[in-house]
Amino acid sequence: MAATPDGCEHYVRSCLLKAPCCGKFYVCRLCHDGEEKHQLDRFKVREVRCAACSTIQEAQQTCKECDVKFGEYYCDVCHLFDKDKKQYHCQPCGICRIGPKEKYFHCTKCNLCLATDLKDNHKCVENVSRQNCPVCMEDIHTSRIGAHVLPCGHLLHNAYRCPLCMRSAFNMKEFWEDQDKEIAQSPMPTEYRDTTVKIICNDCQAHCTVSFHVLGLKCSSCGSYNTAQYGGLIAAPAVNT
Repeated sequence: MAATPDGCEHYVRSCLLKAPCCGKFYVCRLCHDGEEKHQLDRFKVREVRCAACSTIQEAQQTCKECDVKFGEYYCDVCHLFDKDKKQYHCQPCGICRIGPKEKYFHCTKCNLCLATDLKDNHKCVENVSRQNCPVCMEDIHTSRIGAHVLPCGHLLHNAYRCPLCMRSAFNMKEFWEDQDKEIAQSPMPTEYRDTTVKIICNDCQAHCTVSFHVLGLKCSSCGSYNTAQYGGLIAAPAVNT
């Protein structure tokens, strides 16, 4: 794949990496992985080819032949060349992160760099990023897409609730209030009006018996509609006449 002065769709750089696995030249590991049936190990890259003069040389920031700068930022561990995005290499993470560094800290238990406003303000889950996103199945730790830190401590790229523990991903108070209004405006047919069901709340773990409605089952403990029904409908007791 040919390099341009702008690099590729993933990175801004002026060189190509020589893949240690197959010997082919690609602008970046993502371009390589999109074309080949194997993955490029960024840490094993030893040589690059200048996009300006085509000189093959040891991986470094500036071309030894024509002095072209391969990238404003260069990491000699990850062999990452790119424009300056305030990147920094995190030794415990083992890869480069987009900074600035002073706005992030490495949580030892989570084994991940997090924003400083989450320091002492998040639920630690051991090695939480060393898994695939349960929504899109992309590796969270090395993903170029930012992951959300949920109140439950899990990470994912985008979802209404965590698919691992099923707790709500965000503060859903306004959504639940809208749900209240919609249910109030949509009464159930007479034969179901006094019907109840047993539920478990995914947010507070309470077990409740609540009024049945097709639009949602509200937890009587915390007010969440993030609930799951177990068992069938419970009919209202017969009225003796």
